[in-house]
Amino acid sequence: MMRMTIKPLPHFFLGIWTLLSTVPVAIAGETIRVGHFPNVTHVQALVAHHLSRAGNGWFEQRLGKEVKIEWFVYNAGPSAMEAILTDSIDLTYVGPSPALNAYARSNGEEIRIIAGAAAGGAALVVQPDAGFGSPADFRGKTIATPQLGNTQDIACRAWLANGGLKVTQTGGDVFIVPTSNPDQLALFQSKKLDAVWTVEPWVSRLERDAGGKILVEQSKESITVLVSSVKLLKTKRDLTGKFAQAHRELTEWIRTHPQEAKEMVRQELAAETRGAVGPDLIAQAWTRIVLVTEVSRDEFQHFLLNAQRAGFLRTLPDLSRLIERPH
Repeated sequence: MMRMTIKPLPHFFLGIWTLLSTVPVAIAGETIRVGHFPNVTHVQALVAHHLSRAGNGWFEQRLGKEVKIEWFVYNAGPSAMEAILTDSIDLTYVGPSPALNAYARSNGEEIRIIAGAAAGGAALVVQPDAGFGSPADFRGKTIATPQLGNTQDIACRAWLANGGLKVTQTGGDVFIVPTSNPDQLALFQSKKLDAVWTVEPWVSRLERDAGGKILVEQSKESITVLVSSVKLLKTKRDLTGKFAQAHRELTEWIRTHPQEAKEMVRQELAAETRGAVGPDLIAQAWTRIVLVTEVSRDEFQHFLLNAQRAGFLRTLPDLSRLIERPH
């Protein structure tokens, strides 16, 4: 049998090895990927995203210097929730209905609501001279919503269905057209849309720039919540808890510094939409929004029934795991 003899390393290589073994290995910092929309109803995200751009990140300072926040902007909730479900982002500010749909779709295994964010700020805006007064008046008419299955889309469909109209995802008595928020104004101005169910600042823009009239206003319902993937909660629970706490602290800061916050929101919206955003528009939109940090499971029973009425849920899921507060 051949015996192998392992020779010691020459002194030169031994010295290099010893030197390298004493150098500390750099540990990569954590990255938290966060989604939001270019809407005033996502106040906390807009302020935080602005501060991140300025190199003075709110969440970065409170989660630790080794933590990097990456921001992702979506048009509406279904896109953001799809990103959560495909592990493209970790957290997102989103409407209640897409959060609920994603929870039901994943059998309660993939997402959790970890905080409230805002209430109010959504409305059905109609053409000023159309004479609309009830759901029945919209038979054969065209209504735009931000995206199929988002919170305003489901609210619109449920309202029409409760008014006796047949509404399906592809037709029915009313034409409901998914239209990105920035495109709604021009279509409304050219009379190609009879109405729009949307959120601020687009509600105010439709009023100010196109003479739109508010027919239905959602002034008290939750409009934005903070959602986490279950994966993030399981693997980085402490970090998720710190993010939720920083979100609550940011909410309080915005309440006590409204003028500074409005200017940050204005600048961030201008950057994200690449368009002029006036301070008077932000001021008008601000009056319709209430900042919150808590969320109630009871309220989600209402969203659950709306989603079922609109045809997005066949069975009602158990909501016992929907809301979780990391510590």
